[in-house]
Amino acid sequence: MDKRFPQIADQLLLIERELRVLGWWQEIPPSDEDLSSREPFCVDTLDFDQWLQWIFLPRMKTILEHDLALPNASGILEMAQMVYASRAQETRRLQELLAQFDRLIVESV
Repeated sequence: MDKRFPQIADQLLLIERELRVLGWWQEIPPSDEDLSSREPFCVDTLDFDQWLQWIFLPRMKTILEHDLALPNASGILEMAQMVYASRAQETRRLQELLAQFDRLIVESV
């Protein structure tokens, strides 16, 4: 098991918690069609917070649960900064959490 797994698991829980605090956590998933977008971050079918909830968090959970290889890089913070440029103060904590996730991913094993 990658030594970063416990920290990443904690980070994912913090990201989920922040989405809930912001009131962006949804009970009803998007359609299968919306979830199957081939665009990065599903920009053509989902809001970024939906992508975090329905694509990113489940994929990362699968990686951790099945002891799969972590990605080599992560640019999630960059995307968040673009998406939330006009809401930087409101999303400050979420962006901090995403920045920490990015750092954990690029940290050497």
